[in-house]
Amino acid sequence: MSTSLTSLTIADARAQLGDRSISARELAESHIAGIEASRALNAFVSETADRAIADAARADARLAKGDAGVLEGIPVAIKDLFCTKGVLSTAGSHILNGFVPAYESTVTANMWREGAVMLGKTNMDEFAMGSSNETSYYGPVLNPWRRPGDNRDLVPGGSSGGSAAAVAAQLCLGATGTDTGGSIRQPAAFTGTVGLKPTYGRCSRWGIVAFASSLDQAGPMTRTVGDAAIMLKAMAGYDAKDSTSVDVAVPDYESVLEDSVKGLRIGIPAEYRIDGTPAEIVALWESGIAWLKDAGAEIVAVSLPHTKYALPAYYIVAPAEASSNLARYDGVRYGLRVDQGDLTEMYEATRAAGFGAEVKRRILIGTYVLSAGYYDAYYLQAQKVRTLIADDFKQAWQKVDVLLTPTTPEPAFGVGEKSDDPVAMYLNDILTVPANMAGLPALSLPAGLSSQGLPLGLQVVGRAFDEETVLRVGRALERAAAFDGRPAPWWRSS
Repeated sequence: MSTSLTSLTIADARAQLGDRSISARELAESHIAGIEASRALNAFVSETADRAIADAARADARLAKGDAGVLEGIPVAIKDLFCTKGVLSTAGSHILNGFVPAYESTVTANMWREGAVMLGKTNMDEFAMGSSNETSYYGPVLNPWRRPGDNRDLVPGGSSGGSAAAVAAQLCLGATGTDTGGSIRQPAAFTGTVGLKPTYGRCSRWGIVAFASSLDQAGPMTRTVGDAAIMLKAMAGYDAKDSTSVDVAVPDYESVLEDSVKGLRIGIPAEYRIDGTPAEIVALWESGIAWLKDAGAEIVAVSLPHTKYALPAYYIVAPAEASSNLARYDGVRYGLRVDQGDLTEMYEATRAAGFGAEVKRRILIGTYVLSAGYYDAYYLQAQKVRTLIADDFKQAWQKVDVLLTPTTPEPAFGVGEKSDDPVAMYLNDILTVPANMAGLPALSLPAGLSSQGLPLGLQVVGRAFDEETVLRVGRALERAAAFDGRPAPWWRSS
């Protein structure tokens, strides 16, 4: 494996492919070797080495003709929530055992059209339900990072933990993730990578296995803010097959990355100063504020008074939508089937065997809040609260251009540490969920290390469909933070 090739950014790899100093095949082979030597991380559910070599050959041919797409020859990993034609797509669940779609998700189809090379499908929390990547039927993903001098395994965050781990361990140049309540940004923060949740409707949801349809959004996971801009350009676009896709132009995100942030108004929401937040996370937040102030931005205190209701409202809305979406998995048409008794007994046996504990928990919660007598008390109230949360952001945008907050209330924790306490696990989403409830774009970028030597992230939240400003502010923070931490490769076999 060539370390120099796997350590490239997407931007650098694209430049070297363009001037033919490296080939797409060489780049693919280097990453394939890295994946094969790094199976201890359990980052991949399916490896598609043959497909990657074939994709690379096509990319080299297009590069030779000067017909390169945005991601021509770039090796990427795909979260196993995206349906990929002819490739096993499981959503991390036993109930989708053996499911090989006959169609391609719109986001991945867009990426293949732009020349991306597919390395494989990444492991994830089952049906994207989790904050640690421990709920996958295929076992937990391990974080490439460890505390110095401590060999205990840490979680990579979830649900896009496989994608985050693959990017952090240099097993791919970029990966897709999905974010329902923080599932791109939280694992990005835990692994020292960049994760961008676009505006709801910016990337098509067609062909992505649904968790909570009004919240799910696909986005890029990369090692730099610039790479996130490149990937988003390839992923985004209007799709008539998705009724929630919004028909707006996709900007050239790269073109604004180096623009000054001088004069931008940066909102600091009081409600994100949560009691019990570690001092080092508060200190990093203050550093972020100082970096942007030094760059000429104006710092403005704002209030989002309904923030404290975002997490409980989310854990009503999301399970309710999940219980409805997951009703389709019954053993009749595809995936796992447990034959037992009559049709009803077959449904029961299949779902009992096919779903894990966390998915069952959320289906039960969702069914409860949608049931007669409780719909008005819970689900309807949560939707009203969601409107108030969105209104808070609308009020804030009258004063500021973006918000700056920490991404997570803590660094990565140990495997098994929170498995028996669902509420403690859910609290990991407390700083990321509000952006989902309001459908806003939000970026996490690595900005420092904890006292235990683990990555910590800062979050930039912006106006709807203003990913350009979010990325621009993220790039300014990235320059100031100059984060260059890398995990020691303990996981790599010889």
